Amino acid sequence: MANPERRIVLRTVLIVAVAIAVIGGIKLWREHAARAAQAHQGPYEVSVSAAPVVKVSWRSEIHTVASLVATSGVDLTPQLSGQVTGIYFHSGEHVRKGQRLVQLDDSNQLATLAQDRADEALARINFQRAQHLYAARATSLAALDTARADEQSAKAAVVNVRATLAKLAVSAPFSGWMGVRQISLGEYLSPGTEIAALNVWSPLRAEFTVPQGQSGLIHPGQTVALTVDAFPGQRFEGRITAVNSEINPNTRNVTVEAIVQNPQMRLRPGMFGEARILVGTARSRLAVPTVAVTYSTFGDYVYVIETRKAGSHELQVAVSTPIRAGQARGSLTEVLAGLHAGEHVVTAGQIKLRNGTPVVIHRRGAH
Repeated sequence: MANPERRIVLRTVLIVAVAIAVIGGIKLWREHAARAAQAHQGPYEVSVSAAPVVKVSWRSEIHTVASLVATSGVDLTPQLSGQVTGIYFHSGEHVRKGQRLVQLDDSNQLATLAQDRADEALARINFQRAQHLYAARATSLAALDTARADEQSAKAAVVNVRATLAKLAVSAPFSGWMGVRQISLGEYLSPGTEIAALNVWSPLRAEFTVPQGQSGLIHPGQTVALTVDAFPGQRFEGRITAVNSEINPNTRNVTVEAIVQNPQMRLRPGMFGEARILVGTARSRLAVPTVAVTYSTFGDYVYVIETRKAGSHELQVAVSTPIRAGQARGSLTEVLAGLHAGEHVVTAGQIKLRNGTPVVIHRRGAH
């Protein structure tokens, strides 16, 4: 290689080396300046919300799904076949016990009733005549007995046709609310054809099941709080009236029945909701906001805020603390182990934290 070319290569290498050295020096200077600034200002603090660990009066609860059933409810059907000649109710209206709802064609039965009543009147006259004749010794005892039997048979025939007439007039077996009408005027009905549903809305029965392990905690008289999706935030109070006498061998659950008052007629049979039963006695427990608890396959934990010294000043840091969480109720979760009353836990901002991260509390919550 000629000397001029060698000098060009050496000059190029020298320029590149100087450029790399300058860039590296600038980077080192910036890092040093950043460390110096951080040392002067202190570590970076994450903004979080916090709430104290408090003592509360706590009772254990059983949560289960409940179904609402009418205390009295039937699907009205005719007992006899016949054509509908009258409908005396409207869908959704309240009816009284004994009120006639549907009339089936009873013209033949009315004609039969007129004939049977005439036969009854004649049989009664014949029996009275036989009594007078027997008293005057003008007839035999056998004739008197025959007249008596004829009168009783005529009376029975009238009772029978009246019973048939009663079955052709479908009436309300109890007071309640009618469902949607399923029949039309002039329609021919057979026994078992649904006319409409009739239900009592207040009170209602709430039926639910409880695992056999908790069946010993349930007894009649306990209060039940019922919530339904149709009325969020509203609670309906009930009281347990019966516990089934056996455990279901397939599910190992026991069926429980509670009576729920429904004075405003908001609830309907067939609704389902969540039933909560308070069991046991009230105990003093530690509790934290449910949002403070982080659930993990490795265990539940919260971030507890501790005060530590950093040089000449104090620093608040978030410390990951394992806990043993109990039941959740509303916005609070029971803490069985891992915390002490008065400690503060992070309720918002956990996603930005690591164990020992410096924090600043911008909002202190209250339960």
